[in-house]
Amino acid sequence: MNRTLISLALLVGGTAWALPLAAQDQPADTTVQPDPRVLIYGVRLIGRVDPSLDLTVNLLIEGGRLTVVTGQPLIKRAEDLALDADGGFLLGQLAMGDAPTFVILDEDPRENFDVLLDTENHVRFAMRAGAVVRNALPVATDAVTGTPRRRTWTSYMPPPLSVPVRYYDTRKWNRFSTKPVSGLLTGALVLDRLHWTTQDEDSKTQVGDLSETNGGQIRALRFGAVGTLNFARPWTYTVFLVTHAFDQGYNSQAQNTLRFFDYRLDIPLSAALTLSVGKQKEPISHERLVTLTSMSMQERAAVSDALLTSRNHGVVLSGALPSARMTWAIGAFNDWIDSDASFSNASTEFTGRVTWVPAMSQDRSNLLHVGLGLRTSNAKEPIRVRARPEFNRAPTFVDTDQFAADRVTTFNPEVYWRYGPYFVGFEYVGSAHAAPASSDPYLHGYHLTASWALTGEMRSYRDRTGTLDGPRVARPINQGGWGTVEAAVRYSRIDLTNGAIAGGEMDVYSLGLDWWLTQSVQFGGNYRLVVLDKSDARGVSSGFNVRIVLMLM
Repeated sequence: MNRTLISLALLVGGTAWALPLAAQDQPADTTVQPDPRVLIYGVRLIGRVDPSLDLTVNLLIEGGRLTVVTGQPLIKRAEDLALDADGGFLLGQLAMGDAPTFVILDEDPRENFDVLLDTENHVRFAMRAGAVVRNALPVATDAVTGTPRRRTWTSYMPPPLSVPVRYYDTRKWNRFSTKPVSGLLTGALVLDRLHWTTQDEDSKTQVGDLSETNGGQIRALRFGAVGTLNFARPWTYTVFLVTHAFDQGYNSQAQNTLRFFDYRLDIPLSAALTLSVGKQKEPISHERLVTLTSMSMQERAAVSDALLTSRNHGVVLSGALPSARMTWAIGAFNDWIDSDASFSNASTEFTGRVTWVPAMSQDRSNLLHVGLGLRTSNAKEPIRVRARPEFNRAPTFVDTDQFAADRVTTFNPEVYWRYGPYFVGFEYVGSAHAAPASSDPYLHGYHLTASWALTGEMRSYRDRTGTLDGPRVARPINQGGWGTVEAAVRYSRIDLTNGAIAGGEMDVYSLGLDWWLTQSVQFGGNYRLVVLDKSDARGVSSGFNVRIVLMLM
């Protein structure tokens, strides 16, 4: 039988290997329709340094080019070639937008080197320059519904940090697993250095000399554990501590002491219904729900920090309607544990959010998300709304001072669009205060954000929570790539002047550039131009903040 020798350039543990693959001229199992969309489910990307870095993903090759690498399910079209890799090990060349060349092996070559020598018996699938040259994989029978084959994060609230897709993997020192409980120890160190570049005299009159805040700081030190209590239907737990937290809300202030940031139990009541109990984020605002390291800018927009709380104590009931591409969540909260007031004298809040994806392409690369959040508070404690100019080290720029209200009602529409590496989002936050002594002020703001992953990565969408994660690093520098580079722009506005309240108005114009060297190491910079209308003056200032993020994953 005539055979040809295909040479695949592979990198295994940083070493180049020439892997011979015997391929028949016209074997029965290599027949493919011209230029099909090839979907491969459940293939394992081998970690170059440690097996614990392996990732199980789904691939989409369209028109002979790699277009999607994701941990999310992919939806199969009738004409697609959908294959089940069943955890097979991928070796080869993967670059977004390029014609891929790779093989899928049935055993781990790190444990059994013979699989690299006996490709006839161990190669289940082979693709060369985007064309299938060998296929012994079974058809993916669950591809039409897109049912995930492996465990994923199922709680409505994400953990305070980004965690690996396979957070339950126990092959590294910071992962553990016993019969009753499993988990991951994780943490992050965020280092900032701020430098104000310009400030006019009006700005100095409004907020003082900003050069006094130049310098570095530990922006955040967060550490804790996430994992499962292994009942028949596992419960998820989250416990995190923090220092130097940016925790601005109605009744909280930034603090430098070590304290609990999150402690929460997520109890699954059914496959699509979860009860979350503890200190957690309220279910409102996409920007408030995502983690700090998932955002395209270093800090949230000023209005998100001023009018929405960071964390609160309470319960959340959440669910999803997958067939309608919708999620919902409602919660009840009272901050008496963190405040000096008793439960009856502390403010009680009711918060809810619903999201919908009205448009999504078959390969999920083009997606439109809309959402609406509502929040009401009986405002039993004095209210103070304030914000910095989206630099954590900066002083407060807009501030209402304390005032009393009978009730506060906040609404938050959100719209986000993701198209491959492109991302655009808009949110509006408006709070109506029933405060007769202050002429019932209406305080509000909004932001418009856009980003572009220059290296081609795409933000994954969480169907369970209606949120977009940060772009995952497809080719980290320790595996021969350049990591992930993302550029971003944002315009935000907050208006705290209405009725008898004169807290000021602030416009912030931002540019950002982030470089994720690996999934756990990031370097970036944000530039902001700040225009402040306050005290019958219009002050202008600008500054630049450099950030280093180190994460334990």
